[in-house]
Amino acid sequence: MKGEVVYLYAFDVANEIAMSRVQEILSEKPFPFEIRMDRTLPKDMPLYKPLAIEPHLLPARLGGRAVSFLIRVYDVGVVTVMMRLDVAPALIADLMPYHNPRLDDGETLDAVATKLCAQVCDGLRDLMIGQSEEPPPPEAYTVFCLTDLDGLQDANLWLAEQRRAVAGLLTETPASHLSESQVTEVLRIQRSFENTDLAVIDWDAALVVDLSGYTDDVLYALELANLQLEEFRVMDRRLDAYLDRAYADLERRAMPMFGAASKTLRHLRRFRVDVAKLTDEVTHITKFFGDWHLARVYLGARDRFYLDQWRASVEQRLAQLDKLYSVVHAEVNEQRMLWLEIIIVIFFAFDLVILLVLKR
Repeated sequence: MKGEVVYLYAFDVANEIAMSRVQEILSEKPFPFEIRMDRTLPKDMPLYKPLAIEPHLLPARLGGRAVSFLIRVYDVGVVTVMMRLDVAPALIADLMPYHNPRLDDGETLDAVATKLCAQVCDGLRDLMIGQSEEPPPPEAYTVFCLTDLDGLQDANLWLAEQRRAVAGLLTETPASHLSESQVTEVLRIQRSFENTDLAVIDWDAALVVDLSGYTDDVLYALELANLQLEEFRVMDRRLDAYLDRAYADLERRAMPMFGAASKTLRHLRRFRVDVAKLTDEVTHITKFFGDWHLARVYLGARDRFYLDQWRASVEQRLAQLDKLYSVVHAEVNEQRMLWLEIIIVIFFAFDLVILLVLKR
């Protein structure tokens, strides 16, 4: 067998990146990333195109083999790093060590990807809106791509014979230890357009087979789903932290009437709008899949990554934020009305006192 192992990393680095002003990335001129469209598709459906560069090969190697890169920048504030390594396993089980490998110099791929992302961010700092002070750990995903099955020309027939070995590879578990129900669950999300291609999508890894040798289109669909998972996770964590802090502030002291209240309302309003806008943009980067097979691959990844549940969680917290905004706004207005009434009563009493004094 022949193929490659592909490592996908998605970093949330900002709320937004001004793509129109990006002139270079890591001193290289970026290009709009495009995938080859071999299947029939509507010609009026544009595909989302991030900016990309292909930096030079790493000086270090993995298992004696060179590692290649593709770095992409998305306007939703995400930088992705793709690492690719050619492999020629005799058996599916031979790919197991590639789940969490180290380079020959001992450095992990996670560390290399993080360093590359930091270098990209340094160059784009002036173009990043709402930059993350401390970007969270990246969302990593491993894809095992096979382009030769020892002469076999039917990928689906091959999978039927290797189903247990494939399930073991994707779950990092010896195939003989897996129950039949677990094997069935791992292989539940499969996508295939022709007999020469297939994709099996699991939570932490995927297997992609394409005997034509071209897997970039499926990898792109998986990267978009992985990117969305990272964004929804980050938004969910930020909303949790923001709501916890806001609830604590409300419980700790009464809401002031003027300056601090207005500041709190402005923060709540700005944060609510930012999250709603980002949620919408992240969701809509995949609405232009004109290739129906790629759309099915993406929908399979969305199902496996529970993206709908993550989105629902974010929307639920946005609804809580709306309620909190309404509560704070109503409380501030009530306090202001109360003070206005008190002031009116004081002026009325003052007028009475003046009248009484003047009559004397």
